[in-house]
Formats: sequence, structure tokens, C-alpha cells
Amino acid sequence: MERPRRHSRQVAVGDVLIGGGAPISVQSMTTSKTHDVETSVAEINRLAEAGADIVRVAVPRPEDVDALPEIVAGANVPVCADIHFNHQYALSAIEAGVAKVRINPGNIGKTEWEADVLHAAKDAGIPIRIGVNSGSLEKDILDKYGYPQPEALYESAMRHVEICAACDFEDIVISVKHSDVFFMIQSYKLLAERTDFPLHLGVTESGSKDTGTIKSSIGIGALLAEGIGDTIRVSLAADSVHEVEVGHQILKSLRLGRPGVNIIACPTCGRLTGDLFSVVEDVEKAVKDMKFEKDLNVALMGCAVNGPGEAAGADLGVSLGRGRAHLFKKGKILKTIPEEDIVSEVLKAIEEF
Repeated sequence: MERPRRHSRQVAVGDVLIGGGAPISVQSMTTSKTHDVETSVAEINRLAEAGADIVRVAVPRPEDVDALPEIVAGANVPVCADIHFNHQYALSAIEAGVAKVRINPGNIGKTEWEADVLHAAKDAGIPIRIGVNSGSLEKDILDKYGYPQPEALYESAMRHVEICAACDFEDIVISVKHSDVFFMIQSYKLLAERTDFPLHLGVTESGSKDTGTIKSSIGIGALLAEGIGDTIRVSLAADSVHEVEVGHQILKSLRLGRPGVNIIACPTCGRLTGDLFSVVEDVEKAVKDMKFEKDLNVALMGCAVNGPGEAAGADLGVSLGRGRAHLFKKGKILKTIPEEDIVSEVLKAIEEF
């Protein structure tokens, strides 16, 4: 079955394409102080190694602006400057060679200041993200709706799309992030239905690694499942590498991401006949760092009810019995292996697939 994908325009963030049918990219944001160049570059490249396609850096102070040329030069992925309040920082970031600028409509200031940024971005050939956030809407829009309703976020975004149009600027990515997952989904659906701009998906202020992963998976996943979304950022109050890992896991779960190993494992119950918990944990840990140019579904199943069927339906799989397991490849049993050899045999089969 062909997966739906909303048609959108395409923009280029350095060598990363967003929209227009390009692969869905994964973004993150550094937690380092941007003016600490060495630490910031190290974090950016650590995120790149984890699979980040684009990394955003905060630019709240003059010393952060001054650090941007070195950061851009040292980064292994395109760098986006995150700008609030001071449009002059955006202009300086463009001069520094960033690949994209994010502006917050709620606090960028006067229309003529925004126009200056758009003209500079057009001259530099870089896109702008109109980053609407439920926590920082323009006062008049918030007064009109009383609460950051989906229509309020949509209206804020479109107000700035009109400013872009007046400046003959079209290289736009839009986000309408909300901390409420339901409102977030509805906000993006309004944009998806009424525009063709590429969309940057995210649940803002989603919380800790655990709760934020759940909220982001629901919000981002629900939209991606309907073909909505061109780039994603999972926002977590945790190590930024976790954001990238969760982002790729969301894509992998929908079979949208980079090639890799997708683990299918039963939830276990009283029918479990072996130590499936350790098997799943050890296999997932081992494949996490594997770099594959192929897609593999690997089923790790614990009993005879769904085990043989799931294992046989995957590319590779095991179905546990008492002290042993059947190892499947494309529906056929390859061998019977002792329980203590399951992890090593599965990893060997993955390598040889």
C-alpha cells in the first residue's frame, strides 16, 4: 500500500532538502551555550553522528552572534540560527553563513525589521522558518482567541506568510508548535489543508525523556501517518542526542526513516517461556549503533501463540520455546538454537542478511 504524502514546496537547508518529496529530516537543538564554540561544535557533531540532519543553535546574546562563523565552519551538518526579539542578530547570523534562520513571529518586532531579514535571507539564498509557538503568540492574536487555539497559531503563521509574500520571499518552512498534543495536531492540519509550504513538526515543551517521547510520538506520528510533515524535531528536557534517537525511532516505526533494523517484540505474558527481556534489550543495544543501508524487520517473540507467525512474517525472527528458539529467515526456519545463543545468532543473521 502506497503511503500518503502531502505535496509541499521544497527548500534547501545547506545540502539537506525539506519538502517536495525529500526524505523527512530529523533536527535537534544544542543545549550548549553558543558562545562556547568548542563545546557547541562538539555537541553539533555528536548530534550529527547520532543522525541529526540539521542542528539549531540559540542566539540570545551578542557573544553568541560572534561565535557563529566558527560554529558554521566546524559543524558537520547545516546550522540553523534560532532568533528571538532581536532582528539584528538574524541579519548577523545570515552574514555568518548559517544555512537557515528561525524567527519567532510573536517577538520578532516591527514588520520592517522582519522585511530586512527576509531580504537578507533572499540575497544569501537561505530559507526562513516561521516558528510559531503557543507560548509566545502575538498579543492581539492571543487577545482575539483568549487561548492558543489552533486557529490562533494558524493566523499567526499566515500573517507572516503575507509579509514574506510582500517581500517576494518564498523559501519558507512553517511550524506551529503547541504543548497540547491535540491542539498541535489540529494546528498543523489547518496549515496542511490550506498551504503548500513545507512543515516542521514538533510538540513544544513536551517534557522529560519519558513523557516527552510519548507526547512527541503521538503528535508527530499522527501527522506523519497522514502524510503531513517534512522535517521533525523531538523536544525533550534531556540530552539532545535522545531527541535525535527518538526522532529516528518515530520515522522507523512508520517505515519512513533511514534504512536500519526495526525490532518487533511481544509484550510478554504468563505464556513466556524464556528470558525475552534480556534478549530484546541486548539485541536493541547492539543494533543501535549499526549503520545499515538496508531495511530489516527483526521479530523477537516469546511463545507459540503469535511467535511463529510474527517471526515468519519478518525478515528475521526468533520464537522462543523451552530453553531454545527457532530462528526464521523470510518465513523459513533456518535452525533451532539454544536460548543462551539467541542474541549472538540473531546479530550474526543480521550482519549476514
